[in-house]
Amino acid sequence: MQSKVAEAILKALELAKNSKALECEVPIKLTLERPKNRDHGDYATSVALSLAKQANLQPRVIAQVIIDNLTRNDLLASAGISKVEIAGPGFINITLETASQAADIVKIVSLGKKYGTGNLLAGKKINLEFVSANPTGPLHLGHTRWAAVGDSLGRVLSAAGAEVTREFYVNDRGNQMDLFGASIRAAALNQPRPEDGYHGAYIEDLAKEIMKNNPEFISLPETESISAFRDAGYKLQLDEQNRVLNNFGTHFDIWFSEKSLYEHNFFDHSLQKLKSQGHVYDLDGAIWLRTTDFGDDKDRVMIKSDGSFAYFASDSAYYVSKKERGFNLCIYMLGADHHGYVGRIKALAACAGDDQDKDVEILIGQMVKIIENGEELKLSKRAGTIITLEELVEKVGKDAARYTLIRYPTDTPMVMDVDLLRKNTNDNPVYYVQYAHARICAVLRNAKELGISYGVDIFKPDLLVHERERELIGLLTEFPRVVASAAEMREPHRVARYIEDLAGQYHRFYNDCRVLPLGDEKPTELNSSRATLCLATAQVISNGLDLLGVSAPEKM
Repeated sequence: MQSKVAEAILKALELAKNSKALECEVPIKLTLERPKNRDHGDYATSVALSLAKQANLQPRVIAQVIIDNLTRNDLLASAGISKVEIAGPGFINITLETASQAADIVKIVSLGKKYGTGNLLAGKKINLEFVSANPTGPLHLGHTRWAAVGDSLGRVLSAAGAEVTREFYVNDRGNQMDLFGASIRAAALNQPRPEDGYHGAYIEDLAKEIMKNNPEFISLPETESISAFRDAGYKLQLDEQNRVLNNFGTHFDIWFSEKSLYEHNFFDHSLQKLKSQGHVYDLDGAIWLRTTDFGDDKDRVMIKSDGSFAYFASDSAYYVSKKERGFNLCIYMLGADHHGYVGRIKALAACAGDDQDKDVEILIGQMVKIIENGEELKLSKRAGTIITLEELVEKVGKDAARYTLIRYPTDTPMVMDVDLLRKNTNDNPVYYVQYAHARICAVLRNAKELGISYGVDIFKPDLLVHERERELIGLLTEFPRVVASAAEMREPHRVARYIEDLAGQYHRFYNDCRVLPLGDEKPTELNSSRATLCLATAQVISNGLDLLGVSAPEKM
């Protein structure tokens, strides 16, 4: 319905331009807003104000020209508009015909789980990289935020028509891997661990597991023994990370090994690709990438003067790998301590011959604090550092953890109150939304018991004339726009905030509009139509929760 209204207004503008009533360019796209005050109609547009300077006319004059062309050319009926009027300095307020607006309920019920999907990003092949933890320990709270948000963003991007590959970059090269192996070996031998090694209790668990299957590792020469413990520990820890993420509802299509970038001469291949673009140079025996050509604060060394690879060598080869695998957009989701990576990764993309503003995006997630009993939790019993993902889920449950981590913009720090998330009250956002879904399911079960039929075949949209019904229907029709906006802005929290608003709107509708008959009252077509409206609402809440990776319970 929103698109029909927008098309009608754009058509009216085109007609006005052709008749010389307006001398201006017709916008390609029209933005419609939902007025906060329902007395101002179902939609409003400020297009007359935005065209005033170009057309050299007062906004109210332009608004009247638009309205005249809507009326004169029978565009109102085709768009399901019952009334248009000018407000304030030149806003156009639009009120829809009740039956026309309510007909969208048929679309929601008919499309089911597909309602809200679109083609905004059709043709986009996106590599979405997130979490990407070192395989040397449990996933901690910093990884947890991206595990939830990244997975939800992937769902939202897919709903907008993109082909999304979720990728976990495994940092399995470098000195930290040898320290990891040395730490496990020391635990197996009951020796002090390296001072700069790993000290969590999980290291002892890994040592016991490895020794159970490979007791001979401690008899190997020290260097070989460290390598053996490192490789075995790496596999066990990676399997553990995969298990924890799967239990959290976060699944990856690809686990990409950093080590693989140096196999089969791939790094040399990627270096030649960068050289062909003219931004690689030698200086003081080292090989550099001139990233300052594209806004980086300094050039980046890839191969040091001693012949060893700098960490940026992996970054550069990894980016080339992504592009050669056919991705036309690479999204990196990085932690709060990676602000410095934004400029260098964008410059790297430009050095590879890509558009740094269109072909690569870097999202930075801020820190999360956990509060329990009024105090911040800082230490993990198992990891010896900050709280792990698994410990958080044990405290509040998967649904509450995911929902809460997703519902806030990622560019701001957030606080999770464990005590609040354990409460079954309206102050707990995830409970509030899930309860609304369960409440609707209970209403629909009761409707069936009372012999009330509902669904698109018997739906009478012209019966839904109550203000609360109109408000609920209007909000339901906004869902596809919210999903598209969440995908376009890379902000899945918009979906969470929307379904919270929808839950509140449903409760207001339910309080003011009786869905089920009382006592000996006989069911009417109004009861059936309201039950169908309930069905559509449950579907949209369920679809929204699914985009967050959160369950939609039918009973609570």
